[in-house]
Amino acid sequence: MRGLDERTGSLFSYVDLEARVRRGHPLRVIREIVNAALVAMDGDFAVLYPPGLGRPSIAPERLLRAMLLQAFYGIRSERQLMERMEFDLLFRWFVGLGVDDPAWDHSSFTKNRDRLLEGEIAAKFLRAVLAQPRVKRLLSSDHFSVDGTLIEAWASIKSFRRKDGDDNGPDGAGRNAERGFHKEKRSNDTHQSTSDPQARLYKKGDGQPAKLCYLGHALMENRHGLAVDGGITQATGTGERDAALAMLDRRPSRRRITLGADKAYDVRQFIKDLRERKVTPHIAVDGHLSKTGKPRVTAIDDRTKRHPGYDVSQRCRKRIEEVFGWIKASAGMAKVKLRGCARVGAAFTLNLAAYNLIRLPKLLAAPA
Repeated sequence: MRGLDERTGSLFSYVDLEARVRRGHPLRVIREIVNAALVAMDGDFAVLYPPGLGRPSIAPERLLRAMLLQAFYGIRSERQLMERMEFDLLFRWFVGLGVDDPAWDHSSFTKNRDRLLEGEIAAKFLRAVLAQPRVKRLLSSDHFSVDGTLIEAWASIKSFRRKDGDDNGPDGAGRNAERGFHKEKRSNDTHQSTSDPQARLYKKGDGQPAKLCYLGHALMENRHGLAVDGGITQATGTGERDAALAMLDRRPSRRRITLGADKAYDVRQFIKDLRERKVTPHIAVDGHLSKTGKPRVTAIDDRTKRHPGYDVSQRCRKRIEEVFGWIKASAGMAKVKLRGCARVGAAFTLNLAAYNLIRLPKLLAAPA
């Protein structure tokens, strides 16, 4: 049964949380936007929490607000988040807990959070934030950028074992025993992680170490650099391009747009797929030399490169690295603490929404 998102006062409480939060605090604007988005999602919550079934849960609205705080302040674990909730009046005010309300047990919070994220709530929340009128006017409807980044999985390289079990013998004593795989040929076709089977061994480029990881993807509008879509896929050589096409197909409008991206997207088939979707490819030229010393033939034609908008897109597309940088450094997703594409994808998408929210107070305060 769905819990109620209502604050109950206490007869002997003398602390007014509303008065303890200064008027100009950025979380005030963020909380208004978050609450409006949560009201729009009331029907989605009703589907996840059938009435009269079981005991009341933690209110999903409070769960989402607490998860946003965890991203805003870079809190590493749910246990630390609950400890912070016990004494921090700002946290209690933002989540919706009264001064006398007890904080949740960290294990109960985690179980309720996983149930919430399984319903694609993160993606719906991101769309609900962007759909608000004062946020929607900030977004460009014509010019976008796309990119991908590696998200290291919560699995040790020692867990990357053969699928047929031929290398599962004892490796030594102790919990973290030595694992000898020197000169052993390993690939995703014959091996997989025993800790996170959906994570894949992948390296970003030549000279880079191979890691068990996922690929995170984001679609950014170019006017203010806000993320409008995103997700997680398994790490493959075509994962970035496949995810870009999937995000473009999810757009509600089919009007012609431009799409900026780095040289990893300079592939003839991908450019063809973009043009079929009425997307003008503003892709960086991949002009590296082949083994024979000849420059690679680019799929971007000269007419596109001569257009003034091409140079603008090349400058704007680099702002998407700010999104990935904040998610990894501030929100703590450099090495994700969840396992499986579904859970990692939900956390990644929620952090995209959190990135947008921390930028909105200044954007909304700026003169039109």
